[in-house]
Amino acid sequence: MGWFRRKPKDHEGPPQDAAPVAEGQAPAEPEAPADAAAPPEPVTAEETQAAPEEDEILLEDLAEPEELRKGLFRRLRERLGRTRQALAGGLSRLFSGRRAVDDELLDELEELLITADLGVDTTMGLMATLRERVRRRELGDMDRLKAVLHEEMVRLLSAPPPPARDASPWVVLLVGVNGVGKTTTIAKLAHRERRAGREPLLVAADTFRAAAAEQLEIWGGRVGAQVVRQQHGADPAAVVFDGLSAALARQADTVFIDTAGRLHTKVNLMEELKKIHRTAAKKLPGAPHEVLLILDATTGQNALSQARLFQEAVGVTGIILTKLDGTAKGGMALAVAHETGLPLRYLGVGETLEDLRPFDAQAFVAAILGEEEPPEG
Repeated sequence: MGWFRRKPKDHEGPPQDAAPVAEGQAPAEPEAPADAAAPPEPVTAEETQAAPEEDEILLEDLAEPEELRKGLFRRLRERLGRTRQALAGGLSRLFSGRRAVDDELLDELEELLITADLGVDTTMGLMATLRERVRRRELGDMDRLKAVLHEEMVRLLSAPPPPARDASPWVVLLVGVNGVGKTTTIAKLAHRERRAGREPLLVAADTFRAAAAEQLEIWGGRVGAQVVRQQHGADPAAVVFDGLSAALARQADTVFIDTAGRLHTKVNLMEELKKIHRTAAKKLPGAPHEVLLILDATTGQNALSQARLFQEAVGVTGIILTKLDGTAKGGMALAVAHETGLPLRYLGVGETLEDLRPFDAQAFVAAILGEEEPPEG
């Protein structure tokens, strides 16, 4: 059955800047971030630009499920064109004219995987498996070698399903450095919630970057989600405390918390995120229920260091990979999954609200290896 437009509830508009939090309202935290009074970062034109106009896409307007799935796979192949050219093209050249899987071939394959952004450690792990299977005479030809490479890549990227939603509101903390697309990704997540019949609420806890709250309000208005915010420079933990209070009072189903994204090498940002995490847990036991790290797919191996630092600070539970365009370094997804053990939850494959898709390991590997059709499933 096709999707239908849900009539938004008669909410009032997004709340205006709140008055300072009364004493005792937010949990006392003696270790306020040392950079709380730091001057705001310059605002780029991209950050202040209003959300682009986008046509609303409804499921009833789309093709049949199988055709839709094939269309999504074709888009994924296009978005991973750089990685596909490196891997699929390299494999084709490597295997051309060869019949036997020998040590020379495996050495060249190892080099190819490293140059395709899989990283040294991930490549070494894959090659150890392949060499062991060659030793056991399980890889007799090129087709079998490529099939096993596919299987091992899928195994690296496979993960258990997301946690069951056993709390209301369900609180999701979004973290990541500046420029990875946190705010627009939050809007896409909220849009998915609305399409699922749930009420999302957005919390503008990035009070450091000028215009961050305003940008979130623009997106909140587009997707029909209320936004809780305070004035620029407010304590982010206090904003989170207010946001969870509002979510409980308004019976929101899901809370998405936007956070600052200054350079991940700055200690003060990580301390601020830890404080937000503690505040959420004090206000609502068990919160945040998910901590999703947003990574830019064009950054390659630098994304791995980001994942490690955010994981250490706030216990990341999943990754959203954004900016899958022609320059995306898709191989880094395997490196991050292998070296951190974190599951990929979503892929950002475009600019519209519909272009955030649950991660599919089989389709992702098929796309980077140059397969022409999506895997069965």
